[in-house]
Amino acid sequence: MSDVAKSTVTLGLIAAVCTALVATTWHLTRERIAANQEAMLEQSLEPALAGLFFDGKVSGSRLVIPPPHGLPGRDPVVVYRVYRQGEPVAALFAVTAPDGYAGPIRVLIGVSFDGGITGVRILEHRETPGLGDRIEHDRSDWVEQFVGAAIGTPPLAAWRLKRDGGEFDQLTGASVTPRAVLGAIRGTLTWYGEHRDEVFTEGDRHAGQDDTEVDRHGDVDDVDSQR
Repeated sequence: MSDVAKSTVTLGLIAAVCTALVATTWHLTRERIAANQEAMLEQSLEPALAGLFFDGKVSGSRLVIPPPHGLPGRDPVVVYRVYRQGEPVAALFAVTAPDGYAGPIRVLIGVSFDGGITGVRILEHRETPGLGDRIEHDRSDWVEQFVGAAIGTPPLAAWRLKRDGGEFDQLTGASVTPRAVLGAIRGTLTWYGEHRDEVFTEGDRHAGQDDTEVDRHGDVDDVDSQR
């Protein structure tokens, strides 16, 4: 066998061994990676459900609502439905406030079954450091003022910043950013009040980890049936 042939065979064996090692490593670690990702997701969702008792995992029953949907933003909205002993307790909405100062702001809004805010967290933004970034819970308690509020408490007309004639505090030195977040919360609560029964449907009460999709007319369809 020539030197070229020997080199080709050697390289082929090395490639095969490397491929086998990569495949084995993937199979050994994929479950751990998936578990870690799920744990991180749960940790990011639970703070928006402060004070509520619920069964199972927050991410266990998920809806994906495609646009146009009437909720804030033009992106698909992910909704996590939470239950206790088979009865709906709350829903978490991951929505987009499109009118932030430096761009869209991703907001997680927890809404109790009765329509009150259970918690608000900022998922993603590009707002000004030291000013608009104080919408983050780790930087200020600004979002805490929404906990317990609902449409009607205060009245819809008062769901504005105080500088705009409403009842909610603004951030010193920043008005566009908190106004955008407040608008997203108000819009989500308004939509929820009109579509609550469509979010919590009897057929999807035990949906587990399967995604369901709400079409633009408010009907709930199984995502897998559309693929």
